[in-house]
Order: sequence, then C-alpha cells, then structure tokens
Amino acid sequence: MDPPERLGMFRVVCLLAVFDAVCLLDTGMLFPRESSSREVKELNGLWDFRADQSPNRNQGFDRAWYKSRLAETGPVIDMPVPASYNDITQDPALRDFIGWVWYEREVVVPARWVADGGTRVVLRVGSAHYYSVVWVNGVKVTEHDGGHLPFEVEIGSLIRKDPTVPCRITIAVNNTLTLETLPPGTIQHMDDRTKYPEGFFVQNFNFDFFNYAGIHRPVLLYTTPKAYVDDITVVTDFLDNTGLVKYNVSVQGAANATLSVTLIDKDGRCVATSNGPAGVLKVVDVKLWWPYLMHENPGYLYSMEVRLTAADGKSTFEDVYSLPVGIRTVSVTSTQFLINNKPFYFHGVNKHEDSDIRGKGLDWPLIVKDFNLMKWLGANSFRTSHYPYAEEILQMCDRHGIVVIDECPGVGIKDIRSFGKASLTHHLVVMDELVRRDKNHPSVVMWSVANEPAAEMPPAEFYFKTLIQHTKALDPTRPVTYITASNYARDKGAPYVDVICVNSYFSWYHDPGHLEVIPIQLNTQFENWYGKYQKPIIQSEYGADAVPGLHSDPPVMFTEEYQKVVLQSYHNVFDQKRKQYVIGELIWNFADFMTVQGTATATTSRTTTAATSTRVELCYLFPSMTTVYCGFCNYCRQTLMLMLAVRYPAV
Repeated sequence: MDPPERLGMFRVVCLLAVFDAVCLLDTGMLFPRESSSREVKELNGLWDFRADQSPNRNQGFDRAWYKSRLAETGPVIDMPVPASYNDITQDPALRDFIGWVWYEREVVVPARWVADGGTRVVLRVGSAHYYSVVWVNGVKVTEHDGGHLPFEVEIGSLIRKDPTVPCRITIAVNNTLTLETLPPGTIQHMDDRTKYPEGFFVQNFNFDFFNYAGIHRPVLLYTTPKAYVDDITVVTDFLDNTGLVKYNVSVQGAANATLSVTLIDKDGRCVATSNGPAGVLKVVDVKLWWPYLMHENPGYLYSMEVRLTAADGKSTFEDVYSLPVGIRTVSVTSTQFLINNKPFYFHGVNKHEDSDIRGKGLDWPLIVKDFNLMKWLGANSFRTSHYPYAEEILQMCDRHGIVVIDECPGVGIKDIRSFGKASLTHHLVVMDELVRRDKNHPSVVMWSVANEPAAEMPPAEFYFKTLIQHTKALDPTRPVTYITASNYARDKGAPYVDVICVNSYFSWYHDPGHLEVIPIQLNTQFENWYGKYQKPIIQSEYGADAVPGLHSDPPVMFTEEYQKVVLQSYHNVFDQKRKQYVIGELIWNFADFMTVQGTATATTSRTTTAATSTRVELCYLFPSMTTVYCGFCNYCRQTLMLMLAVRYPAV
C-alpha cells in the first residue's frame, strides 16, 4: 500500500473512531419529512385556549380538564399555534401570565392511518415553553421538561380504540421558571396586603429578554411504517477530492431489516451507495459545504436516501427517509478556527426568535426576510442567543451557508443554587436533546452550553467541566464553548472550552461615557484571555445603545454619534487582533426584541433601541439618520442592514 492509500485508510479509521463516540444516544428525533412511506399532517392554526387563573394555577388538574372538551369545562378563546400567547389578546394579565395554560384541538385523522395497524401515528410538538403534559382523548401520553426542543409520542393505539371518535389533543404548558430549569428563575410571593392583592407573585430571572410562553413551533402528526428508520447520524471528512460520509442508521420495529443507502447530488445523480446499517460513503470529486462568501458555491448539500425493508411474517414494510448532508470538517488550533482546513472568521450577529405579536412563534416570512438581510449585509454566521432556534432555521442555514454557534437555554445561571445536582442533571439532558436534534446540520460548527453564567463561583468548575465533557462525548467532531463575562483569571469553566467567547461593553456598562478607554481595555481583555489560555477568541457580544434621532457633538451616550464611535473603536482593535488569535465578532443585536417592563428599558412599543433590551448597532453609516428602528418592520430592518454593511461588505 503506497503512502496516499495508507493516509486515506488512516482517515477512514479515524472517522470510524470519532463516529463511535457520536452514537451515544439511543433514540432518534429525525425531522418529519414526507416520503413514499411517510405522511405529515400539520395541526397549526386556531386551538381552544384557557389560562388557569386559579390561585394555585392547578384547577385544570384538580378538575381534570383533559377528560372532556375544554370548552365544556369553562370559557375558551382562540389561540394561534405556533405563537406565544402573551401578545395575542388585549388582556394585560395574560401578557404576563405565569402558570399553566391549556390548549386543545380536535383532529380528523385520515381513515387509512387508522385502518392500517402497520402504520405508526406520531404526535410531535416542535417546542413548548417550558413544561408540557399531553393527553389524547383524555389519556396522558407524554410530558416534557424544557422549551426550545421537540418531543413526540406514538398515539396509533389510542386513536384506533374507537375510530368514530375525533382525535382530541390536549396540551397543558407551564412557563414557570425555577432554580433547576433552563433558564432558571424564582417565584417571589408578595404577602404585604397593604401593597399587593391576595395571591400576588412575580417571576424573577437573570436574563434580558421577555419570557414568552406557549406552543412556539408546529404541532403535527406524522406516520411511519411499523418497522422504520429511527435515527441517522453522519460524520463527514474529505481527503484531496474524495469526500467521506460515515453513517449509522438506527432501526426500530424490526429485528432484521435490509438497508440501502444512496447519496445523491444536487443534480439528482447517484454519487455513492452502500448497504447495511453502518458504513462509509466515498464521494469522488466531492463538492464541500462552504460558508457564505467563503466559496463561490456555498451551502452545497447532498441528499442521503435511506431505504429500509423488513418483514414480520405477515407483512412487508418499507420506509424511506432522506437526510440533507453537507460534507465539511471543523477544527480548532490555538489561533484559528478552521472549516475544511481553511481559516474561518466569524463576521456575524447575535439574534433572537422574537417578533411582533407572535412572540417566539415560528414565522416563515420573517425568517426568510432575515436571511435575505443577513446575506445582503455580508454576515456569514450567528449565535442562537440564548436558546436553540427552530429546526427550520437551521435548515435554512444549511442551504445558505450561514454558520451557527448552537446555544442551549443555559442563560441566567447566576444563583449558586442553580449549580446543584438537579440543575446539572437537567442541563445534561438538554444537551442530549440538543445534540440529538442538530448533530447532522453542517451549519452547526460549535456548541455553546451557557451564556454569561456566574462562572467565578466555586461550584462552576465541576459543573462546566462535567457539562463540557458530556457534550464532547456526545459529539467529539465539534468544539464546545460557553459565553463568558467573567474575569479571565477567575473563570472556572474557561480551562475546559475549546474557544474563548467573551462579551464586553467598554465605555457602556464599564466606564460609561469614556470612549477613550475602549482601545486600551479591549486590547487588555484579549491579551489577558489569550495569555492565560492560549485559545482562539471570539468577541461574542459588543455594542452600545442609541436612541434613533438623538444627536450630540461631541458624542454622548445614547446618541447615534456615540454608538458610531464605540463601533469604530472596537473594529479598529478587531482588525489588529484578527491577525493573531481573534477569530470572530458577533454584534449585539441583529434586531430589536422584547424585554420585561422596567425603568431601564422601553418595552411598551417596539420603536426604540433603549438600554439593555437592545444594543442594535445604529448609525454607523448614517450619523444623521432620524428614522426610528423598531426591529420588526421591513424598512427599519433594511436600514439597520445598510449601516452594518460597512463592516461586513458582501462583495
């Protein structure tokens, strides 16, 4: 065997070793896709809705609302799904409601699904905030702890008990945050009756975005055969012009099944085939997945078709599932972030899943508009601050070549009690679910396990060491980080991350009004972090607030001129440090978003960029602009992008 062949065999062996580490999860959560063997029925639209206004928020369980139609147990209102419930009505009590809310819808299930005992019928919820309990025809079928991630359950046996009865789906959702949830929070009861009414309480938390609640992503039914493809995991590599796709297929419902795997390019041509539940597909003249603006053909995706055939002695089952596959590699050195062995610089933004009226509800027009704006701007990346975004958004990133730092809901971990065993156990489960869902997205290049935790507290070292090691065990192909705002010398989790991600707002939260300190303090920040850890650094947040139309010369805080100088000062340092070990800059924030009401933020209308609710980087290009930026109308989003295009030119 000559040297090139030995090298090629070595790469395959390494790929197999890495892949074995990836396959730790024993159940799948494939995105529902229609095929010749699978059907999907969306249940989006209007659902019956009621908030449990009882003092203990538990009347719905005490009186078993799930046993009959919700409208028979009291008044209901229309509630769109997917959407947050907070901004839908004119009721201020519902906007800030904490506790159980109830959704219900009757569904007509296709007769062929019911008649065919060899068909699995699965109920799937894309996400609900935060704790959910689900019943079908009054029978509890599942519950799920945590928002932002999907959960599902097979319900075929229930709907077949009486095919003449409509399928009644009831979902109770509770948005209460505790010290052990992600994100954490506390409930504070106000017992002074000279100040507060009976039963008055508030939800406290340590993050600066509104705690939207409800069913935020699509609810649907989908089918598979009795024997079906449960999960697929792919790990990719390449050697010269040959792509390597290591795959593993998990099968449920059959002890013995025949599997064929076909990789198809964008032109519909078969480029590689294999048989069996595991193997390596070799792609000659491979087209790699590249980030936007890093290649003339970014976001190239193959389609991997998995075809299963199985029999149980009475029937033969066939299942077909197609998975988009991008062939690319990710690695980190002490000074660089490499995609396909080429240095990659994160020119990007932080975002929120947040828009007017529908809150965190999935909104396709807004998603497509934002992607067009990001590409027009020249941004190549974003962080899912501060929770996992919808699968549909990651699919868009895959297709468009937008790089993603995929963050779990570990935001606001400030109380030492949130570093306990129960919190860590839940956090580990959340990372299990996140990696299981997003492991095959080529756009996802790094996991973030938290945002600005109290990483200087004594329990933080064990907590983050355990959490990061667990995430690496789930997926050793991607680096792991968390976003810090701690002192570099006292951050107890920093030794365990692969990339340092640091947030700082010099001349804003620190030394407010003193623009002259930015070059000194930012340079010192970078030198301190790199000097101690010898790891590449991303400036994961930076910026300053501005009130559009407010001007001053010389610049003062909240004016457009002040914000412009802040950005220019940061960028000057970035341009020097990126020649050494700074590998990215993520501006805060891509668009305005809602926060809780308070004296520090303007939240009653989405027409300002005041205080901590947003730090949108206005007026970099147009210091005389007087337009109010709301973050939600097309004109204002385009105006923001025009400003940022100076920093991230697309051409």
